[in-house]
Order: sequence, then structure tokens, then C-alpha cells
Amino acid sequence: MAITAALVKELRERTGAGMMECKKALVETDGDIELAIENMRKSGQAKAAKKAGRVAAEGVIVIQQSADNRQGCMVEVNCETDFVAKDENFVSFAEAVAERVMGSDVADVETLMALLLRDGEGGTVEEARQALISKIGENMGVRRFARFSASSGELASYAHGVRIGVMVELAGGNPDLARDIAMHIAATNPVCVDEDQVPAELLQKEREIIEAQSADSGKPAEIIEKMINGRIAKYLKEVTLLGQPFVKDPDTTVAKLLAKEGAKVVAFTRFEVGEGIEKKQENFAEEVMAQARL
Repeated sequence: MAITAALVKELRERTGAGMMECKKALVETDGDIELAIENMRKSGQAKAAKKAGRVAAEGVIVIQQSADNRQGCMVEVNCETDFVAKDENFVSFAEAVAERVMGSDVADVETLMALLLRDGEGGTVEEARQALISKIGENMGVRRFARFSASSGELASYAHGVRIGVMVELAGGNPDLARDIAMHIAATNPVCVDEDQVPAELLQKEREIIEAQSADSGKPAEIIEKMINGRIAKYLKEVTLLGQPFVKDPDTTVAKLLAKEGAKVVAFTRFEVGEGIEKKQENFAEEVMAQARL
């Protein structure tokens, strides 16, 4: 794979490493940026994957919830620019899509696109999308949705503007607590509720990185093992909802807060606009030249 200037630029932004280190890492992984980041973390070159979530995709997250807080849905609709994400026609389309999800039992986006956008009038969701593209002149699409049905509790939601949406099912507690938990999830982006739910492959990858970083410490094997176990324990607290310090009171964990209130988080989902979408390719060399001419 060709190692483009844009790819080197992205790796620099995500790791804080120098240009030559980034280019070398990409050459060694044949352009696989995620593997390059992993290798650089192992060798200590990467300062942090601090900008890993940066993407070019724009759009909105729309949340719908029933009056009894037992049913709900969350939808992500994307466009190319932040300007269009604020356009009333685009927002109206996104809200209509969410209403259609709320009122149907479709399981995937493909099936959703074939439904009428509104009951008894107009065309399908896909036809409405294409018409809006023609009107606005910018590509857009329905990316994903999640539907919720509270089995043993009530639903609560939190929206940080239109870019982040969270829906959580809480058993016990009260509406204020449920909303606080949803807000916490929006702010901290936990991977899952507790340690038992952490994907094995994610934990294994983190262990490999920690082992590689500890290998050259010169400490005895038993000390290194204790170091690794300690850092794994810290990592699990960072990525699990129950292990995290509560954003409104960092002196207590979410687990302790829930126990105090006699509540339990059954499940949650967090959407952020554009997360995981490949960034638009840019010509880094041309960008540098343009800045030099200013």
C-alpha cells in the first residue's frame, strides 16, 4: 500500500510522534494505521492516541422516547459538513427517520430505507434521502440506529447537542439518577457496564501492549507480572462504567453511587456522530504549501 502524506499526517495527529517515525511505522505495517499505532505504543514512540476519534463525517444524533419511558430509539444521520447538519431540511429528515424507526420493527438500515418515510404519504426513506441530496447538493445517509425496550427498568436519555446521544436502561433508582448516568456515559465513553463484558480481544491487546512496555524495565519477572496486573486492573476501571469515577463526584465510583441508590444499569448505548468513519483524504503537501504562502 502506498504511504501517502495524508496517512502520515493522520498518524502524527493521533500519536504525537515525529514525521519520520510515523512514516517508518506505516512502512512496517504496509499502511495499516491501527497496527502502526499499536506497535508505536508498544515501543513507547506514541505519546498517546489522543486524537483517535477525530473524523470528517458530520451529521446529527436523534433520540425518540415514549411517554412511559419504556420504549426508545436513537438514530445517526450523516452529511458532509457541519453547515448542512444545521439545515432545517436535513434536521427534519433526520427526525422523520427517527420517528419511522420508533414506529416500526425493522432490524437493519437497508430494510428501513425501503419503508415509507411517513405513513400514508410521500415516498420511501431512500427516495426522501435522494431528493434531499438533489436539493441541498451534499451527500448524506442514514448510518445506524438502535431500538430500546426496557425489560426490567426504565429508559433515560441524554443528548450533548446533536453530536452525542446516550440511552440507558436503569432498574431501580429515580429519573434524576438515570439522567445523571446517561450524562456520565456521554462524557466518559465507557466500553461496557462491568469487567465481565470487556471483549477478550480488547483486553488481550492491552495486555500485549503493557507487556511490551514493561519488557525492558530490567525488573525481576515476578515484579513485572505484578506491574502488568496492576495496570490491567487500572485499565478495566477506566473502560467499564461501574469502575469509573462519577463525573459529578469523582470521589465515588459509579458502582458505589448505584449501590447507594439501590439501582442497576441493565444496558446502555452511546452514539457519537462520525465515530469510526474513515476520514476524508487530504493532500498534506498541498496543505503545507498553502500555509507557507499565507
